[in-house]
Amino acid sequence: MPGIYRNSVRVALLTLALFALPLQAQTWDLASELELGAVYTSGNTDNESLRFRAAFDAIREQWSYRLTLDGFRSSKDDELAAQRLYTVGSATYNFDPDNFVMTRVAHETDKFSGYDSQSDVSVSYGQVVFRDLEDMTLSYTVGAGMRVSRGSDSDEGDFEEAIIRLSADYSWDLSDNARFLQTLSADVGERTTIARSETALESDILSNLSMKFAINVKHQTEVPVTREKTDTEASVTLLLRF
Repeated sequence: MPGIYRNSVRVALLTLALFALPLQAQTWDLASELELGAVYTSGNTDNESLRFRAAFDAIREQWSYRLTLDGFRSSKDDELAAQRLYTVGSATYNFDPDNFVMTRVAHETDKFSGYDSQSDVSVSYGQVVFRDLEDMTLSYTVGAGMRVSRGSDSDEGDFEEAIIRLSADYSWDLSDNARFLQTLSADVGERTTIARSETALESDILSNLSMKFAINVKHQTEVPVTREKTDTEASVTLLLRF
């Protein structure tokens, strides 16, 4: 297994293990998603690529856990043109249906960004709003943590900084088999701020199979001179739930 994948998986699994409750003879609610398709990128790389994503959820009583792996890989003339993996692990304690606290760890490897890796850990308070609307949900989190950046061709080298983390998730059921999704996040640091956005439209093909069109944007305020501050991905994928 390539080093970047091994390191990303270790970070997420170790964090989930730290916050997991001891296993008991109780029922877990489990769910998984697998996503695969083509992506067209602009910014630091302009190429056709393979996009993949996997998400694993486990819920028991007031605790919920999630592990996601999101990335792409492309090559041109037998040479690697792009390779990125973004791994996130989280443990959430729900006080009630509308209020929760989340511990989150993330690790991204993208050698074409000017950084070998960027990792962060944060603790956030979250709330669900729009609870009374049948076809819409909105949640947000506000928290703080630390980020570690490992430089590659960056003149600044390695550095650590405290961050303020803000995020929001919105979903709208357009019909019985179509959904609009919007996620936004910002990790605000003294030296650099990373903002992410995903705008997606899902349409069900079968009960557990959907077609997904998504636009992902990542913007970082401080990058090496030779790098772009904004990367975009437009993708069409098949999404399998089980």
